[in-house]
Amino acid sequence: MKIRFGAYIEGKNYKVLDERQLRASAGIMLLLGVIAFINGFILNKYYVIPYISGFLLINFLIGIFINPKYSPTMLLAKIVIYKQSPWPIGAIQKKFAWSLGLILSAIIFTLSLFLINDSAYFDPICLLCIICILLLYLETAFGICVGCKLYNLAINLKLLKKPLEKPNCMGDSCEV
Repeated sequence: MKIRFGAYIEGKNYKVLDERQLRASAGIMLLLGVIAFINGFILNKYYVIPYISGFLLINFLIGIFINPKYSPTMLLAKIVIYKQSPWPIGAIQKKFAWSLGLILSAIIFTLSLFLINDSAYFDPICLLCIICILLLYLETAFGICVGCKLYNLAINLKLLKKPLEKPNCMGDSCEV
């Protein structure tokens, strides 16, 4: 088991991940987010939120700090797309996007643990859930990785050091 985010493949001088698998993984996370949202904010079953946000937190921790191919949603996504050919995409900006997902899921998990018995304070959690669902929807349905766009913006604003390897964004959107 190698600890890394992405792998080098022939013909690419940067680490890549399979975009099809990432989008399927985002779709699985979107489904979980919608389940948490409906249970928590429509059916008032707030106890569901820490379980799902905790699962997503573990998913992101495994993906970022061990290897994304071992994260539960990526394993399930691999089963879903097993007959499709890989579609390599740059890994560096996806790691940034997954880091944002880690931060959001950690905040939702922490807040939901402390506020689980007080539904009056669930508005910030509701807002964060809506943001997560929107980001996952854009990734799944349209292939728009907002985290990747923020990564590219941060490099252009010199908030992040320019990577040695050039990010490879979907549809060359980093170039547009």
